[in-house]
Amino acid sequence: HYFPVHACTVVTGNLSKVMVYYNIFFFFCVPKAELQIAEAIALVNTLQNWTVLDKIIIPTKNPDKKLVFGKGNFQVLTEKIKKLPRVTAVFLNVERISSLTKKELEDAWGVKVFDRYTVVLHIFRCNARTKEAKLQIALAEIPLLRSNLKNEVSQLDQQRGGSRYIMGSGETFMETQNRILKEKELKIRNALEKLRRKRSLLRNQRRKREFPIISVMGYTNCGKTTLIKALTGEAGLQPRDQLFATLDITAHAGYLPSHMAVIYVDTIGFLTDLPHNLVESFSATLEEVAYSDLIVHVRDITHPETILQKATVLSVLKNLNIPSHLLDSMVEVHNKVDLIERYKPTEENAVAISALHGHGLEELKEEIEKKILTVTGKKILTVNIHLEGAQLSWLYKEATVQEVEVMPEDGTARVKVIISNSAFGKYKNLFPNSKILMP
Repeated sequence: HYFPVHACTVVTGNLSKVMVYYNIFFFFCVPKAELQIAEAIALVNTLQNWTVLDKIIIPTKNPDKKLVFGKGNFQVLTEKIKKLPRVTAVFLNVERISSLTKKELEDAWGVKVFDRYTVVLHIFRCNARTKEAKLQIALAEIPLLRSNLKNEVSQLDQQRGGSRYIMGSGETFMETQNRILKEKELKIRNALEKLRRKRSLLRNQRRKREFPIISVMGYTNCGKTTLIKALTGEAGLQPRDQLFATLDITAHAGYLPSHMAVIYVDTIGFLTDLPHNLVESFSATLEEVAYSDLIVHVRDITHPETILQKATVLSVLKNLNIPSHLLDSMVEVHNKVDLIERYKPTEENAVAISALHGHGLEELKEEIEKKILTVTGKKILTVNIHLEGAQLSWLYKEATVQEVEVMPEDGTARVKVIISNSAFGKYKNLFPNSKILMP
């Protein structure tokens, strides 16, 4: 499947300061090609100044083959590209093409050729904001640089009749460049490990304060950030209608119906056939999900491939070795129901909402609270205390006090608290005569 596209501001390799202007043509080789074409167009439109010019669907061979498709289709594509004078690149919507295939196609068409890996990687590069995201993208670039190096060395060897040693060092050019790449990769991994340890420290601090952590996940552009903004009321959050608008783990405070404070974690979106190396490079960020108390899975229920998107998200979560209890307790959210006339739930226990318009948010908060109380072992209860004793100060220190109703006539108060099982056991041992009112 192929498209013409107009794209610009493409940064490649170590020419990070160079901006190259492109017109691009795209190729797709997956089932349900029209939907895949729509997603590929969305990928291109995510990049500023990239524009799709045309599209075509053509049967393909194994992507590992030298030219991906047969001679007849190759000729059709070549003629089509030559007739589009503004085209300066072609996008093959396959996960990866070899450096040899890339060179063969570029020589034949006279334009740049991109695969899914390089396009998604460039989107990531443009959207990265934090040091950690930039490091993860640099790590994901290493396999691409190795592949390009192999191709460049092969061309050099053909031109000069074999490898040459560098300045009597005993190393070939290939060996020197591979060593440099290994050193760069090690440096990046060490920097990411330092950031991982820092994030672990912050996570432990949140746990000491007993803030439940809720990871909000879903297919890219399903409305995760919009939902978190609606749940927290955080005005600073600015959702964007584009793929991979969020690359960094961000935390946002919110409250559940019982006034329990929680932390919502916004995560990177997923994509069908997201290149393996990109998933691998972001695994350090995604490991944060494994330490959350609850996962909220947001789905764009209006998308024609919403079931496939759900399968993609669940597959990635399983590959990340997310604990089974998190997968079993997951809250599924059907977002954008306002765009469906006479919406009918297709799955049990899914919560239907419109994050943009606020529909169904109270029901969602109640469901989240119910799950949080179960998985964290917390209770909501009311206790009668004597104001002269140490009960109230103990509760403020060891639990989350929600309400205090003072009864001055007898020097007592009713205190509504959220308390963990362990703290509740300590409270009963310390204050055995306290009257406890379960909800």
